[in-house]
Amino acid sequence: MAKKADGPVVQEYFTKEQQRLRMAARDVIKKEVLPYIDEWEEAGEFPREMYTLFGDLGFLGVGYDESIGGSGGDVFDQIVLTEELMRSGSGGFAAGLGSLNIAIPPIVRRGTDEQRERFVRPVLEGKRIAALGVTEPGGGSDVANLQTTAVRDGDHYVVNGSKTFITSGVRADQLTCAVRTGGPGAHGISFLVIEKETPGYAVGRSLKKTGWWASDTAEIFFDNCRVPAENLIGEENQGFYAIMENFQSERLSLSVMANMTAQMALEESMRYTKERQAFGKPLQGFQVTRHKLVDMATLVEVSREFTYRVAAKINAGIEQIKEISMAKNFACSVADRVTYDAVQLFGGYGYMRGYLVERLYRDNRILTIGGGTTEIMKEIISKLM
Repeated sequence: MAKKADGPVVQEYFTKEQQRLRMAARDVIKKEVLPYIDEWEEAGEFPREMYTLFGDLGFLGVGYDESIGGSGGDVFDQIVLTEELMRSGSGGFAAGLGSLNIAIPPIVRRGTDEQRERFVRPVLEGKRIAALGVTEPGGGSDVANLQTTAVRDGDHYVVNGSKTFITSGVRADQLTCAVRTGGPGAHGISFLVIEKETPGYAVGRSLKKTGWWASDTAEIFFDNCRVPAENLIGEENQGFYAIMENFQSERLSLSVMANMTAQMALEESMRYTKERQAFGKPLQGFQVTRHKLVDMATLVEVSREFTYRVAAKINAGIEQIKEISMAKNFACSVADRVTYDAVQLFGGYGYMRGYLVERLYRDNRILTIGGGTTEIMKEIISKLM
């Protein structure tokens, strides 16, 4: 969508409908989330009713086809929702409520119609919580060597092993789980949907994290867990490709989260340095402060623009494996720098609980790890250069 602006053509990323979605989501966050987010952070989870609320409003279904219970929309509709969820000031809330977006895409892309009705529609309606189970205690980034096994036994798979760092894992009703059904390496991996009530499925302790407090994070164990073979997503031993498909959208989401983390840190810094007095004048009265804010703002603007450009190409169906890896690394490095500088501008207050920049600083740290570490991103980029 383009419009004239004093002569040159200006490319817009968001339609009027998407801007209306933004305002609607922002209003819900303001009324239903912001008054309680500090309490939820301390509790280590937010009320399950939030899934129902956001499902009823159609927000969980953004970006998914109406035929499977979604609300329609494209990549930029999902970006709008992610940005507004981040306006809660809690990356954990955004990650927990959004865990469906890494859990159900393999089912949407590769599942049967019956599987979509069972495992997708109730999640989009907010009636069930979905999580993704890939990471294991013995290996994080080395996905191709995961050890959880699923052995075929008649019309079931017998699953043994464990997963860790599972977002929404404590309360998840279903787990889109990567398992080894074949030999070693990438070509022996499959996806099974394992329901929480399955005998042999056990949730360990809720993990205590540096940041993202409001998202429950779990260890999950499988002890001779018998899963119906009809819960296999796609073809056996083809799950690694589904994982790789998932990563592109997950890395885009993490890039958006990083940019919003930096944006909010910048906004808080702008506000604080106008109000805070030092040596008889506001902090913004000092050139060193103004220049720091300029550097922060420039980085945020450049990172956001690059992320949007990559998103536009993804939206157009153009493969962006290298570029989204670059966008994630750059956005995370910007968020590292901007949250660090924000805390520095706040001084001692920036280190105090109760100040948003303190939470942003903590929450930011996971972004260079989740969805593929900075180092893994560099390996991917180097192979595609």
